[in-house]
Amino acid sequence: MASSSTSSEEERSLRECERYVQKHNIQQLLKECIVQLCTVRPERPMLFLKECFERLEKEEAKQISSQQKSSSRSDSREDEVSPPMNPVVKGRRRRGAISAEVYTEEDAASYVRKVIPKDYKTMAALAKAIEKNVLFAHLDDNERSDIFDAMFSVTYIAGETVIQQGDEGDNFYVIDQGEMDVYVNNEWVTSIGEGG
Repeated sequence: MASSSTSSEEERSLRECERYVQKHNIQQLLKECIVQLCTVRPERPMLFLKECFERLEKEEAKQISSQQKSSSRSDSREDEVSPPMNPVVKGRRRRGAISAEVYTEEDAASYVRKVIPKDYKTMAALAKAIEKNVLFAHLDDNERSDIFDAMFSVTYIAGETVIQQGDEGDNFYVIDQGEMDVYVNNEWVTSIGEGG
């Protein structure tokens, strides 16, 4: 019986943690910092992340300060009728391309695992490419296997656009052979080679 009460306590604790993370938008903040880290690829990643979090903290402090000033001004003019306040929109610049669909329990229950056959060489190349990728570092072997199984091969010719800035993301790409140039606002930023 102690086992089931411990299990329910762990579940309750996990739900509380999930609510906390959602309430404070932690997952999105971490994802944005990791994307910036992967884009910039600084020599000192810990310092970069520290500065990223300091910027976020300063923006949050400014937002709280402006909310307090706004509420103190409205307190001094209680007789005046003012329009209803709009919800606060964070002033931080966000990357529009980062998004995900919302999945319900029904979606999870009806999920059909996709398996696209691959040879050993392809699986080894995927494993090598993803082992260095921070977005996949937290996955266990089963989760990694599910992702590998769903991946499929696409061939592009030289000069062909793979991802167009501003378009909605469709897939996660791993370069098996060749090299890709990355342009942001029509300016060359970097090249990504095999395994990237």
